[in-house]
Amino acid sequence: MGTAVEPQLHYVTDADFLRDVRGVVRSVVADGWKPDFVVGVGRGGLVPAVYVSHALNVPALSVDHSSKVAAFGTELLGKLAAKSAAGTTLLFIDDINDSGGTIDDIRRLLVEYGCDASKIRFAVLLDNIRSKARVEYRSQTIDRAADKRWFVFPWEAVGTAETIVAEAVSVPHRLA
Repeated sequence: MGTAVEPQLHYVTDADFLRDVRGVVRSVVADGWKPDFVVGVGRGGLVPAVYVSHALNVPALSVDHSSKVAAFGTELLGKLAAKSAAGTTLLFIDDINDSGGTIDDIRRLLVEYGCDASKIRFAVLLDNIRSKARVEYRSQTIDRAADKRWFVFPWEAVGTAETIVAEAVSVPHRLA
């Protein structure tokens, strides 16, 4: 493929995915905090958010931050920030906190829109201990200094191997 580092694809099984969802739910419940809404961060956090929503018995919402389409991302974050300012608690869910870019960007936008930061929390299935962003809840931690696997979640596994590899090599710093 012409890249210096080929990705080591790690296919997350359905059983492992369910274990991680249950791990996030246990962490939230053990904390004694219950959100008014679970918010899936598109694309990777949408499926886990639906599962967490059902497990916690709270409604789910979504923002598609990855699409870079304002009406489905940043504009919705403005509406969510207003809800938090009015007292609504929000649990944002993503699949992985890798570099922390997505979570940092969402937090920054929420603050710019006037959110009540005490009403907002983040959860992920996999949390990189070296990420620049911190999350309140996680199922597992990884250390990107030692773990270079490219995690392929069940909803991604339906894509072609070429597409998965192309996405992985588009962020070479996570593979090196």
